[in-house]
Amino acid sequence: MTKLIWMVILLSPSYAYAAAESGIDTFFGKMNEIMASVLFFDVMYGEAEVPFIVAWLMIGAVYMTCRFGFINIRMMGHAWHVIRGKYQSPSDKGEVSPFQALTTALSATVGLGNIAGVAIAIIIGGPGAIVWMIIAGFFGMTAKFSEVTLGQMYRKFRFNGQIMGGAMEYLSQGFAEKGMPQVGKVLAIMFALLCVGASLGGGNAFQVSQALGAVQHELGFADSYRPVFGLVMAIAVGIVIIGGIRRIAHVAEALVPSMVFIYLTACLWVIISYIDVLPDALAVIWHGAFSMEAGLGALVGVIVQGFKRAAFSSEAGIGSAAIAHSAASVKYPVRQGMVALYEPFIDTVVICTMTALVIVISGVYQAPEHAALVAAKEGAALTSVAFGSVISWFPTVLSISVVLFAYSTMISWSYYGERCWTYVFGEKFSIIYRIMFVSFIVLASVVSAQNVLDFSDLLLLAMAFPNFIALYLLQGKIATALKDYLAQLRRGDFDKEENQ
Repeated sequence: MTKLIWMVILLSPSYAYAAAESGIDTFFGKMNEIMASVLFFDVMYGEAEVPFIVAWLMIGAVYMTCRFGFINIRMMGHAWHVIRGKYQSPSDKGEVSPFQALTTALSATVGLGNIAGVAIAIIIGGPGAIVWMIIAGFFGMTAKFSEVTLGQMYRKFRFNGQIMGGAMEYLSQGFAEKGMPQVGKVLAIMFALLCVGASLGGGNAFQVSQALGAVQHELGFADSYRPVFGLVMAIAVGIVIIGGIRRIAHVAEALVPSMVFIYLTACLWVIISYIDVLPDALAVIWHGAFSMEAGLGALVGVIVQGFKRAAFSSEAGIGSAAIAHSAASVKYPVRQGMVALYEPFIDTVVICTMTALVIVISGVYQAPEHAALVAAKEGAALTSVAFGSVISWFPTVLSISVVLFAYSTMISWSYYGERCWTYVFGEKFSIIYRIMFVSFIVLASVVSAQNVLDFSDLLLLAMAFPNFIALYLLQGKIATALKDYLAQLRRGDFDKEENQ
């Protein structure tokens, strides 16, 4: 009798949550259909189709890079000196250091987009999508510079000492300066609501779903206790986000550099182990990026996947990172914009490339025995298999790393979402958002990976629409500030400030 009771206790959660999963998953599927029809449409027809929002990102990032004279190449050296603290000044105002702001923003971007997102790009678009991810990351560096500079220009210091900054601020204030306050307010609220949704999707649900997939691959029994995993993550996230940006920045400052170092070291280990097939893998990637064998539509599909996953991974042009960077202590807005150049570079150009090479040279993405993972778009699990092909014990370490990557991303995105929630509803209602965010972590543990991926893509990419309107409108102000800053840099004014 006692054994029977224990069996009921152990098995009943599986049946209860299976029923809950079915209903929740169906709901999210319908939500995705509605949002896709409203927020996305193809700007090309026939053989080649590109979602409007992807084209909007691609064109905007390329334009900004040309507009500011390829600043993403010219100012990397100077940005490195700023990160190291060379130009700190007593007159700097903010809540965190430039480096802490960078690691906070990186903790939101360096995560499962690099591990799971790259694998998903290869699954959907083939190895060639990686080339377009790198290209998107390169041009995205300037988009990131632009939005972070504006975030610093238009930030506000609240009565409680907290800083309110980001696209919602430069949309409302920037449009007001141009004589269109109502338009700016509408776009600002639109951005804020999309950001809240994206924080629950890409910054929360996607992270939980992919992290859970990696853990399940290593610990099969975890499938029966998915909500328990979500509950543990929710408690861990809740403990940190209560402390606000300062606590988030301290956690990110400690986690991000070590996570990146461990992950890149493992990538190099796998690549060196497959060094004999590396030239062939590079040829496959390059050929897939420009091949017309399957027609123009297939080529465009590869490009679209590359830019979509790059946007999801680095968030360049989305406007989210401006929220974290607006809290940085700097005297000149352009200076923090230059620091932000390193985000897409580290996230997409370096880390995503390394992940892609591991997946392609190991061949797991086309191995028949892994067809189930490919079909389910379990990107993190597929990446884990790729590492396991060389380092037998590393999938276990990677599972832990995936959970930490997901954790760091969630705490940063909770800050983004909370700032946007506060912008719309007021500071006193921020606790409602925090409760909703941690609740969503548990909810995400019972929703399918495919619907979470679609939900995340829709909301995250949609943020680029109002954000780039502001970048286009206010590009002249950025150009003037950049020109003045570079003139002072050439004259050595900043060196004089440092010695005062």
